Amino acid sequence: MNKNLLLAAVSLVALGATAPALAADLAARPYTKAPAMVAAIYDWSGFYIGINGGGGSSHAKWDLVGFGRDGSHDATGGTVGGQIGYRWQSGQFVFGVEGQGNWADFSGSHVGAITGFTNNTKIDSFGLITGQVGYAWNNVLLYVKGGAAVVGTKYDASFGGVSLASANDTRWGGTVGAGLEFGFAPNWSIGAEYNHIFLGGNDRNLTGPGGVLAVNVKQDVDMGLVRLNYKFGGPMLGRY
Repeated sequence: MNKNLLLAAVSLVALGATAPALAADLAARPYTKAPAMVAAIYDWSGFYIGINGGGGSSHAKWDLVGFGRDGSHDATGGTVGGQIGYRWQSGQFVFGVEGQGNWADFSGSHVGAITGFTNNTKIDSFGLITGQVGYAWNNVLLYVKGGAAVVGTKYDASFGGVSLASANDTRWGGTVGAGLEFGFAPNWSIGAEYNHIFLGGNDRNLTGPGGVLAVNVKQDVDMGLVRLNYKFGGPMLGRY
C-alpha cells in the first residue's frame, strides 16, 4: 500500500514538472482584428434620364405698337416633360449639364383696354439648356442652375369668340433655378425644382381676317416641377 502511494506521488510530481513545457509547445491563440466599418456614400456622378411634371404661370403684358398698354394677364396651367444630363462629383460638390424639353398648357386672356379684343396667350412648349452647381450631403443634393431657354407661344386676338388675328412665336431667353434632390434607392432619385424664364419684350404682327395687329408682348415664366431620375452606373462608393 505504501509502495503504491509513493508511486502515485512521484507520478504527480513528474506531471507537474512537465506541464509548463507542454503548455509552451501549444500554439498561441491567434489575434483577429475586427473588420473595419464601411460607410456607404451616394455617388451623384454619371449620366441620368428622367421625367418631370408640375405647373407654371406666365405674366404676359400686351402693348399695341405706337399706342401703349392694352392690358395684361396671367397664363397658367400644367406641364409635363423629360430631362437628360450628366453630373460629376468632386468631394461634396456636384457639377452638371442638362437638357430638358416640356409640353405645356399655360393659357390666359384679358380684354384689351384699347382694342376691346380678347387677347389670348398660350405657352405650349419650352426647353432648357442649363449648367448646375450643387452641394451633396450623402444622398441629398441641393443645387442651383442657369442657362438658356426656348419657349413656344401662341398669340390670338378675338372678338365674340371669333379669332381676328393670331401668330405663333418661338423665343429664346435665359433661365435660372434651384432644386433639391433625394436618392431614395440605388440609381433612383426624386426631387423638386423651381425655374424662372426671362423672355423680355417681343414685337409680333398678328394676322388674320381682321387684318394686321402689331403688338409687343412681354412675358416671364415661373414654374415648379417634381422630377424623377434614373442614373446609370454604380450608385454607391465605399468609404472606410
